[in-house]
Amino acid sequence: MRTLVLGGTKFLSREIARQARDRGHEVVCAARGLAGDPPPDVEFVRVDRSEDGWLAPLEGSFDLVVDVARHPSVVRRAVEELAGRVGHWAFVSTCSVYADFGEVNQKLHDPLPADADENDPENYGPAKVACEQIVGDGALLVRAGLIVGPEDQSDRFTYWVERLARGGPVLAPGSPADSVQLVDVRDLAAWTLDAGQAGLAGPYDAISMPFGRGELLAGIAEGLGVEPELVWADQEFLTEHKVEPWMGPRSLPMWLPLPEYAGFLVRDTSATLAAGLRIRPGAETARDTLTWLRDSGHTVSRSGLTPDEEAELLRLLT
Repeated sequence: MRTLVLGGTKFLSREIARQARDRGHEVVCAARGLAGDPPPDVEFVRVDRSEDGWLAPLEGSFDLVVDVARHPSVVRRAVEELAGRVGHWAFVSTCSVYADFGEVNQKLHDPLPADADENDPENYGPAKVACEQIVGDGALLVRAGLIVGPEDQSDRFTYWVERLARGGPVLAPGSPADSVQLVDVRDLAAWTLDAGQAGLAGPYDAISMPFGRGELLAGIAEGLGVEPELVWADQEFLTEHKVEPWMGPRSLPMWLPLPEYAGFLVRDTSATLAAGLRIRPGAETARDTLTWLRDSGHTVSRSGLTPDEEAELLRLLT
């Protein structure tokens, strides 16, 4: 296959390009190149998709195009300028397209109203809906959940890997039974290529089935070969002491307030699993993530508590 990856220089799109190359595809990555470098042994075309005529350096047709963009204007430009030259489109969207996060075990349901405003950072979900509408019903829509694994620089999952590896009492949010969902970047990339090659169309929620946060942390500990000392803090304590949810500074990643987000990490993704998405053990993801952290020198700083912040909260809790 001749595969065009619109991106290919960072995290998921880079992993898709790497795996397509390893499958024997002729891979072309088209991006500005500001986020990083594409994998070795693929063709890299430096383009700026915000400019008219950006397509000029790209020659020929493509069996598969994979796009991860979040800006409707660049998606529209790609669809228009590549018209007639693409066998199948795969667009990586997000579970943030949904309006209702309060109900658990939802399957595919109506998304938010589309909004093509690209300048509002809070408009991520509605802008992705607009992108989905632009690529159309014939495209594969990969509604990804929380993507984790090597090269993830969001520090949502990597915070827990680094923290458990460091040892000592670990402040854990909520309870062991609270549900979480995630997908290893390598599994998501493999399924995106499988589904794209098979010509699957329409939306799929691409993430694991829900499982407990206690199981998540136990899997990470198993992968690291450690026995963590977990100290659980309930939502009231975390809210009272201004611990932020989900990600960012002074946060406990992957924790979300209830009940408004009760369904955010509790989606029924059985249809995607039946369509071939394979979820590797969390221990494997944790082990490989720690190896990447050590080899790359990446410092976990974008999300989580600092050691001093965690120590103070543990003192207050115990």
